[in-house]
Amino acid sequence: MLCNLSIRDFLLIERLDIAFGAGLTVLTGETGAGKSILLDSLGLALGDRPGNGLVRPGAEQASVTAGFSPTPGHPARALLAERGLEAEDQIVVRRVLANDGRSRAFVNDQAVAVGLLRRLGALLVEVQGQHAQMGLADPASHGSLLDAFGVSPALRDAVVRAWQEWRQLRDQLETARAATAAAERDRDWLHHAVAELAKIAPQQGEEERLAAERLRLQQNERYAEAIAAALAELTPRDRRTPGCGASLRAAARLLQRFAPAGQDAGPLAPALAALERAQEALEEAEDVLGRLGADSDADPKQLERAEERLFALRSLARKHGVSVEELPVLFDNLSARLAALDTNASELSVLEQRVIEARAGFVSACQVLSAQRRAAAERLQNAVSRELPALRLEKARFVVELAEQPEANWSAGGTDAIRFLVATNPGQSPGPLDRVASGGELSRLMLALKVALAGESAVPTLVFDEVDSGIGGATAAAVGERLARVARALQVLVVTHSPQVAAYGRAHFRVSKQIRCVRAVTVVELLDSASRREEIARMLAGEIVTEAARGAADDLLGVMA
Repeated sequence: MLCNLSIRDFLLIERLDIAFGAGLTVLTGETGAGKSILLDSLGLALGDRPGNGLVRPGAEQASVTAGFSPTPGHPARALLAERGLEAEDQIVVRRVLANDGRSRAFVNDQAVAVGLLRRLGALLVEVQGQHAQMGLADPASHGSLLDAFGVSPALRDAVVRAWQEWRQLRDQLETARAATAAAERDRDWLHHAVAELAKIAPQQGEEERLAAERLRLQQNERYAEAIAAALAELTPRDRRTPGCGASLRAAARLLQRFAPAGQDAGPLAPALAALERAQEALEEAEDVLGRLGADSDADPKQLERAEERLFALRSLARKHGVSVEELPVLFDNLSARLAALDTNASELSVLEQRVIEARAGFVSACQVLSAQRRAAAERLQNAVSRELPALRLEKARFVVELAEQPEANWSAGGTDAIRFLVATNPGQSPGPLDRVASGGELSRLMLALKVALAGESAVPTLVFDEVDSGIGGATAAAVGERLARVARALQVLVVTHSPQVAAYGRAHFRVSKQIRCVRAVTVVELLDSASRREEIARMLAGEIVTEAARGAADDLLGVMA
């Protein structure tokens, strides 16, 4: 409920702090005293669009702060939680309006968009008045109100579940159809791509293995080439060019001419020994190089095959815009898509049948829901109709209209379009609430609806602005009595000129205009028992309060106590 309202420099209000309690609170005062300013300020705090000239003359800015204490599970707390705002014990909304018309909005001292403030306000306060009708006048709320009045929650939940199942299956069917259509369009390409991938048959980790194999084979080939080149240096390139071995042997023969067989070679002996060792080392080197060349596993054809395979894999990967490592997965996916073309037809048929069955289940649940709604609609019509005569709406006719919507408009709420309609004169066709009834009639009609629906409202605070306009006597008393009945379940604030209505208030505020420093200011006072008696007497008598008026006020307060 609304706990407090603080206003600074707003129109005629310089500084005002009001604390509100539960039940029925009435605000009275002479015309022009500023009662509507309180409602305008509350509307500003709850996201209304500001008009011009709202900042009090001489002030730089106006501000309005309203504190609410909704129940722990109230939707307003869920809305704040969605936005990451702290949902404290009390929700405090504040609007600051500058002289230039710019405004700022805050929730619990955190800056927010005005749109969020407006959504939050709709969950916390409902205003019914001469010029502002919300909540019940909005057809979007009628279905939930009727359901809350007389429809089983279990039945509503069953319809929601049936809707969700049908919607999920429809989504699956649409996805499957889209995938099948796309695959059919790509059938030729899929055949070619799968055949190409199947021919090369990529394996997981193959690129890494081939690259390593290619490097090994390249190294082996360079190794074999080096051995062959070394051997070529040791052996003659042609018959006319002597090799190293032949040159060593020729040199030894030349020296041996000076050393006959069996005789000491003398000074040539070391040279002959060195040539002999050189011949032996050369023969050993040729032998080792020959064995190394024979043992080498260099295979140019194998290297060629490895390179061709690696280059083919990389080319195919580039073609499909993937890495070589992803080719096996791509092959599996494309193969599955191609295979699915042959099975999709049967699967689609099964899915289509499931969608048909889910739709039938939803329609069946909605038929049961609609029957219960029709019964609830009749009870609600009767409940509202019983209230109308006492509210001087005896000629009015309230109708709850149920009509089946086109399938495109079906929702988790069912298949029904629900509207509250009214005809205020005999022979008149029922029409929308806010188009058929006048301001006063609409306010009293809203009151009758609130009496019937008070226990079902999710909005904890209800504001009536001059609901008693144009009525008096017994009708005004009936309005007051019904406001008090609604206030047993909700917090109700009412701006009234009727003493009969004011007498029902649990708390009574008087709004007056005073002159301070040559300026008019609006003042709001919480009345005690004596001053309340005097205010109701003033409302009964007018400018001059008589003892008879005070006695009549005592009578009213005594009856209403």
